[in-house]
Amino acid sequence: MPDFLKREETRTAAPVAAAPSPALTAPRPSAGARTAETLDTTTEAQRAAATAATVPVQVAPLGKVVVSLGDVTVPGFWLKSSLVSAPVPGLVKTAGGQTVQVDLLPGDGAAQLSLAAFRAAGLGLTDLPQVEVFPR
Repeated sequence: MPDFLKREETRTAAPVAAAPSPALTAPRPSAGARTAETLDTTTEAQRAAATAATVPVQVAPLGKVVVSLGDVTVPGFWLKSSLVSAPVPGLVKTAGGQTVQVDLLPGDGAAQLSLAAFRAAGLGLTDLPQVEVFPR
């Protein structure tokens, strides 16, 4: 088959069953939660820990994705995208250089970033920013 007809392989993380990172999980918001502050149940310590990580020099990115705000009732720091086929620990880096540790979750369609991760990265909740995704 000619090279121009070959599909470029999508790089995905190895399918390793990984539990969500305890430091990145949080309780579900209360039923009456309506604002970003009440829907985001992560603690200051969790937000500080999530944003303390930097991108390891030797790690190749999985790719770049445009993210929308995910389900605000699902707590924690996570990114759902087609870049992974199984849950793995990861990190997202914004165009401004801000990094946030997240749990990378498999997803179909457009990539979705959690409310906690959006806020920790300093992103506008109605924005559609592009982030670079790395395995941890």
